[in-house]
Amino acid sequence: MKDSIVKRLKDQLFVARAYYPSIAKLEGMEKLSQEMKQSIQEHEHILSEAICDADLPKLHGVNMAKMAKTIAAAKSSPTECTTFEKKLRQLLDMTEDEAHFHARQGAYLYRLGVQTLPKTLHCLSMRLTVDYFKSFADMEHSDTQKLENPVLQHYVIFSTNLLASSMTVNSTVINSEESANMVFHVITDAQNFFAFKNWFIRNSYKDATVNVLNFEDFQATHFDNRRVEHLSPSEEFRITYRSNTRKRDTGMRTEYISVFGHSLFLLPELFSNLKRVIVLEDDTIVQRDLSLIWNLDLEGKVIGAVQSCRVRLWHLKPYLVEFPYDASSCIWMSGVSVIDLSKWREHDVTGVHNQVLQKLQHGTEASWRAAVLPAGLLAFQNLVHPIEAQWIQSGLGHDYGVNHGAIKKAGILHYNGNMKPWLELGIPRYRKYWKRYLPRDDPFMIDCNVNP
Repeated sequence: MKDSIVKRLKDQLFVARAYYPSIAKLEGMEKLSQEMKQSIQEHEHILSEAICDADLPKLHGVNMAKMAKTIAAAKSSPTECTTFEKKLRQLLDMTEDEAHFHARQGAYLYRLGVQTLPKTLHCLSMRLTVDYFKSFADMEHSDTQKLENPVLQHYVIFSTNLLASSMTVNSTVINSEESANMVFHVITDAQNFFAFKNWFIRNSYKDATVNVLNFEDFQATHFDNRRVEHLSPSEEFRITYRSNTRKRDTGMRTEYISVFGHSLFLLPELFSNLKRVIVLEDDTIVQRDLSLIWNLDLEGKVIGAVQSCRVRLWHLKPYLVEFPYDASSCIWMSGVSVIDLSKWREHDVTGVHNQVLQKLQHGTEASWRAAVLPAGLLAFQNLVHPIEAQWIQSGLGHDYGVNHGAIKKAGILHYNGNMKPWLELGIPRYRKYWKRYLPRDDPFMIDCNVNP
């Protein structure tokens, strides 16, 4: 422990403070009282400047020995146990209150760090937006004929994170055997649209085509009923449940489940001329060619995805209470999904999603977000074809125990969880697999000091 001595100093200070009021009241104990007061002040001064043992002054051992001698003398004095106990309880209550305060503050700061866009990425987006209007405002896409060609492989990314989505595109293209037949549709909101467009104009991805779309433009021109007014990409939910092991001390387990946001249920209308797409989330890195996923036989199902049977629908019973469902069904993860849009339209998955949504959301943003999980799972009930679990290694955003061998063998890495690789909170030992696709020489990244 890097702070073991600091902890011992704090323990001594704690005990000394408990004894001091009683010693100060005793007649003939003025010398001991003065020595104890001085030792308390010295300990307070040391601890005000020391967090770990390396911060301690060279003579801290002398102070510890002096305090130990003073406490021993106090213990041998005729102090009243009730007075000492009362003071000790007061100090304990104060310490517990302080611990609770710091725990709440730590949780708040952690949540803030997870949900807030780093200032370097905000700088990158703003500078690219300004530069777009200086350089590329009138430029049109040159590969429009590819965008609606159903013969090509079409990949869809819903994201407001420029760097993350570009890393997903870059890793997919680099590890592909043939990039000329790959078309990426990157869908973002109006705030980030021009930054995305500038970035993908400036950067090339072999022979792949990248098309940036403004979701809000689609809403204005295609959808009169305004079902989903703002972009809502895939979302994650933290599920804590009791492990069903046979051991006596069954502990609690936590899983991060990623499911389609409301915007993704407009896929058949957004891409009316396409028959099949692969949806990638922006917290994924591709390490193998995805042609096998693209050509996967879904056997009449709507979607192909990795299932996680550690969590079944009965674990989510409080959220699904009003709807019929198979309690033993495994949940599925939306990190990488291959979708048959023809089957989607045939089963009217969007209609089922809207029916569930109407019952669950009550006009508030909180109910709208809370409805993502049950609506996403129920809409695809019995319509999911499992992809082999070896294809995708998940948990890299929350699980410290993932084996490096499993990471190297996986075709896709999914950084689901709060500790995303572009955040300072990201798990360092997994970040290197993400950073290998980072463009180091981009001038905008250098100017904004983007170096996750």
